[in-house]
Amino acid sequence: MTVQVALLESWTEDDVAELAAVTVDCVDGGASVNFLRPMATQDAVAWWMSALSDPHALTWVARDDDGAIVGCVRLGLAQQPNGRHRGEVGKMLVHRRVRGRGAARALLEALESWAADHGRHRLVLDTETGSDAEQVYRRLGWTRVGDIPDFALTADGDLTSTTYYTKSLLTG
Repeated sequence: MTVQVALLESWTEDDVAELAAVTVDCVDGGASVNFLRPMATQDAVAWWMSALSDPHALTWVARDDDGAIVGCVRLGLAQQPNGRHRGEVGKMLVHRRVRGRGAARALLEALESWAADHGRHRLVLDTETGSDAEQVYRRLGWTRVGDIPDFALTADGDLTSTTYYTKSLLTG
């Protein structure tokens, strides 16, 4: 399987349904991404309809050989006058059936390339402490900056720590 990544500049109902399916799969798999399991598909659809309407955030999608969305990542663009050089990475989701095949790397590389080209050279993200995602971020050059105990709930509703990461896209 090859993965094609692109910025989702416009979307269809099918795109929203596929993003919702990826979200439900990740939450059902235990990902702590702001939702609890079991997650209803209609809740994921409603969340994506709202999120995709946000003019201050961008979404990249990874598609498989059949064109189906199998992953995504979002970049929230800081709007403060003193923060227009930074962005917050969120909703880094890859369907369980395609994990380990480079989708996360391709998504983050596309996001980072766009951010660097548009002056967003300081990126931040958070993830559940001890999650598999932490290993992905470390491998891709992100720097751990700290933990906040009991900051979020796991997909099952238990308190968990959150770890923050940052990455500078400045060269030289």
